[in-house]
Amino acid sequence: MSAEQSTPEPTTTYEQAREELADVVRRLEAGGLTLEESLGLWERGEELAQLCQHWLDRARERLAAAAPADDAGRN
Repeated sequence: MSAEQSTPEPTTTYEQAREELADVVRRLEAGGLTLEESLGLWERGEELAQLCQHWLDRARERLAAAAPADDAGRN
């Protein structure tokens, strides 16, 4: 079994992760944070970006899997 198959689905939706990531970016851009706070936000942003990428990759896989079936029905 591959690592991807054994990894459970995240409980955060794409929309939730994207909104939190946007908030992280806003807070970092606003400044006024300590170095430790900035690093913590940066790390959280990286996690959220990976989570968003996971959801986008899954959506692409689903579209790719559905495409052959759609093409066959059009012939």
